[in-house]
Amino acid sequence: MKRIEVTLTLQKTKIVPVFYHPDTNIGCSVLQLCYDHGIRIFEFTNRGIGAHEVFRALKAYAVEHCPALYLGIGTVVEAGTAALFIQEGADFVVSPVLSHDIFKVCNRRKVLHIPGCATLSEISQAEEYGAEIVKVFPGDVLSPKFVKGLKGPMPWTNVMVTGGVTPEEDNLSAWFEAGVTAVGMGSKLFSKAHLANKNFEAIGEQLKKTIQIINSLP
Repeated sequence: MKRIEVTLTLQKTKIVPVFYHPDTNIGCSVLQLCYDHGIRIFEFTNRGIGAHEVFRALKAYAVEHCPALYLGIGTVVEAGTAALFIQEGADFVVSPVLSHDIFKVCNRRKVLHIPGCATLSEISQAEEYGAEIVKVFPGDVLSPKFVKGLKGPMPWTNVMVTGGVTPEEDNLSAWFEAGVTAVGMGSKLFSKAHLANKNFEAIGEQLKKTIQIINSLP
């Protein structure tokens, strides 16, 4: 049932924070901040050496302090990495590419997999593999027009877009009007300067404004 629960949570939350930082303390602070603002689904990206160790610490923190949070892993490009993070407790796996081998690993463990797709053929193939949600990526290249065009012949497709999503109302409105289920947002949500200065209050303000905009959209 977890795979279904994660899917429904993503559909309800509509925004997936996409985050990486090598400092576990900063990661836990950001995780708690998002949770306090109502976020219940969070993607930590596999971007640095030892990322699985940081993820392990974040998962342990989430279990204790953010019990209703689904913590997933992103930037997974091969099956072995997916298996590693599932073993560490990943609730879902996100990839920038479409890989049948990753689907095999995730499906075997009943873990939600969100593959990266950039064509209708890739999206159709992903759904044959069992995808409940596909990641349209890179969003800044494909644009909301791609999503709108996709939803015409394939209205059943649930789309999360990552890349090219900003916290401005015009941008968010364009994506949701085109038909996305959710947006993934990283650097535009978590300023490098704010993270470097540990200015979590400013990050919280940006998060709050972004959530308010998304919740106000029809």
